[in-house]
Amino acid sequence: DDDVDLEALVNDMNSSFESLYSTCSTQSESAPLLQNGQFVRSHIQTSGIAPVQPTSPRQKVRRSQPVHILAVRRLQEEELQLRTSSLPAIPNPFPELCSPASSPVLSPGSLPQDQPSDKNIIKVCSENGTSKVVEIPADMTARDLCQLLVYKSHCVDDNSWSLVEYHPHLGLDRSLEDHEHVVQVQSTMASESKFVFRKNYAKYEFFKNPANFFPEQMVAWCQETNSTIPPSQLLQNFLNSSSCPEIQGFLHVKELGRKSWKKLYVFLRRSGLYCSTKGNSKEPRHLQLLADLEDSNIFSVITSKKLYNAPTDFGFCIKPNKARNETKELRLLCAEDEQSRTCWITAFRVFKYGILLYQNYKIPQQGKSLLSHFITPVRSVSENSLVAMDFSGRIGRVIDNPAEAQSAAMEEGHVWRKRSQRMNVLGSPSPLHTNALNTVIHRTHPWFHGRIAREDSHRMIMQQGLVDGIFLLRDSQSNPKAFVLTLCHHQKIKHFQILPCEEDGQIFLSLDDGSTKFSDLIQLVEFYQLNRGVLPCKLKHHCTIVAL
Repeated sequence: DDDVDLEALVNDMNSSFESLYSTCSTQSESAPLLQNGQFVRSHIQTSGIAPVQPTSPRQKVRRSQPVHILAVRRLQEEELQLRTSSLPAIPNPFPELCSPASSPVLSPGSLPQDQPSDKNIIKVCSENGTSKVVEIPADMTARDLCQLLVYKSHCVDDNSWSLVEYHPHLGLDRSLEDHEHVVQVQSTMASESKFVFRKNYAKYEFFKNPANFFPEQMVAWCQETNSTIPPSQLLQNFLNSSSCPEIQGFLHVKELGRKSWKKLYVFLRRSGLYCSTKGNSKEPRHLQLLADLEDSNIFSVITSKKLYNAPTDFGFCIKPNKARNETKELRLLCAEDEQSRTCWITAFRVFKYGILLYQNYKIPQQGKSLLSHFITPVRSVSENSLVAMDFSGRIGRVIDNPAEAQSAAMEEGHVWRKRSQRMNVLGSPSPLHTNALNTVIHRTHPWFHGRIAREDSHRMIMQQGLVDGIFLLRDSQSNPKAFVLTLCHHQKIKHFQILPCEEDGQIFLSLDDGSTKFSDLIQLVEFYQLNRGVLPCKLKHHCTIVAL
């Protein structure tokens, strides 16, 4: 009979409770213990004690069951004391994979440890106040992050987007180089600093027009030999580490720890930035090191006069990578004009990175040539993609003469107006409705920025690159019916007022006192993208703000 008499078992346990503690220490070492539903052997063997002989089921229950209960309870208490984690025991779903000595229950100590994640959280802001938080790996470069933001924001990837390191408490900003690692740069930034995603058309413009960025009076070789260098040779000399020319000129230098500025003759070499303590002497005993290029970065100062009481607003700064909030460690400098400041900043970048900048400049062009056979290129509004055409003959031809292109555009505009008037007579929408549409249709285009101040238009163009042809349109602050075209040419920002004029009962817009008329701003912008007209240059790049 295998049935268990529970009442007799309980009575037996109560009567022999004290004796069980004495027998537990000996019998539990050799008897099989019931642990987690299985019989296992204890690892401790006492010498002189023979293994327990197999017994009947009734004897197992009556003699050894209380010993098993106490042994299991004691093991559970020890396990709770040694458990370091608060995770409960997890049943192993695959006990057949465990070795015979392993338990079919996964203890917290047997769980795999969490591996450190190589992902990093980066917050990127836009110029309109929006922001986006992205998770990136530690080795992601600034170019890769810009391409990711272009994809997420549905922008046109024209290789002019840039990631800007902005320090609002110091008034400093700079565009990260395409090969720089974003996480590494973030580790040197203070809590008040942030990344800004915006356009920068001037990032590699010096490769296209080196003479505009390096004036001859600032290149030491030209001054010493009293001769000129071809643009291609000048750029090659800058990229060559052995024959890199010096940049020299007068700068206003702020003394460390003081509010005063000194005008000194400064030299920029690959080894660092030096100033002469005696006029413009280059003798080693007269040279003093101002800043090192290796562990520093160069920034533009946004408001030099307001923040640092600088002589001009064309300030820039050499900031050590380790400096976070210490303004005493900043080497503040100030140039006389924008061209000089651009020359110093560009030369600093070339001296520090050298051929890396040229490789960054060539990577997008190589990608375009490789993908040109597989995809249709995105049409960009520039002088290379838009040309004036004449379709009056049997076949179309390109109009190369600007005067002929202007007359053709005017003739096409007159024909379009006559056609619209004839359609209005036949029952199409009234001219009043057409004029109302023409006054608001331009607001959907990215080059129109509404009612912004003159100073804001200056700031936007300067931040997105002082290159020829960068422009934006805005409402006029002095005339509510007029508009203003803000255009950059030769690193100078100019403003042109667009006034309304009336002809045959219709309102048109003109830049040249009615000589060339347009029905809306879209026609005006498209015309001056093809023809210079009264402007100093064609409209090439428009300032835009993307919402992240």
